[in-house]
Amino acid sequence: MTLIDDLGEPVPVTGVPRTVVSLVPSITEAIAESAAGLLVGATDYCIHPAGLDVTRVGGSKYPKVDRVLELRPDLVVANSEENRPEDVARLRADGIPVWVTEAPGTVPAGLASVRRLLTQGLGLDEPAWLVAAEDRWRETLPRRATAIVPVWRKPWVVVGRDTFGGDVLLRLGIGNAYAAHEDRYPRPSLDELNGLLADGTAGLVVLPDEPYEFTETDGPEAFPGARCVLVSGRDLTWYGPSLVDAWGRLSAALDGIGR
Repeated sequence: MTLIDDLGEPVPVTGVPRTVVSLVPSITEAIAESAAGLLVGATDYCIHPAGLDVTRVGGSKYPKVDRVLELRPDLVVANSEENRPEDVARLRADGIPVWVTEAPGTVPAGLASVRRLLTQGLGLDEPAWLVAAEDRWRETLPRRATAIVPVWRKPWVVVGRDTFGGDVLLRLGIGNAYAAHEDRYPRPSLDELNGLLADGTAGLVVLPDEPYEFTETDGPEAFPGARCVLVSGRDLTWYGPSLVDAWGRLSAALDGIGR
């Protein structure tokens, strides 16, 4: 049978997949928590759930394609933003079906993408954690602050338009200073960022610990006088089982802002 992935591409499988390689950390967690034993391979960055015992196939951006091919999985799961088209093309050329998920711009879009993969792509029942995550993130709080959200430095890269992380914060009442930018991940200068803080356009800097690991001593010093909040990058950007509790953790980190 032929399935259709998020990008509208055909995914020819011979039956319900029984062996899967995931090249996307958040989706690795989603599959592992929904169907134990289905995964046979994952990237080195797929560290959740803890103790996941599968063959490691390198990084998300530069996976060891030969190792994936050796596993001969029924299906490989990739992402349009995290994985390179040339790696997807090589896998497909070698006869491996690849389901590519689209980089979601909102929480509902991310959960809908995972639902399609799990129920249509993998033939699983809808997991309880997915329903719980949808219920938890259905609400959007009144806007109480506007933030700059760096995800990298040297050069500085920030969250821009139509991003999952931006929507997560918006649902918690935190707007994004770069939400109207033409790029999903703009590269402003540090002077520009501090200028937005100085003129009141933004009143907060949210610093996740991935993909760049911002810490108390690496990040806040670049924004003297600004309020900086360190958060879990997994809570901010992963659309999987962690979303169930991410609302509470992020709310606690942002507690008191705008009040």
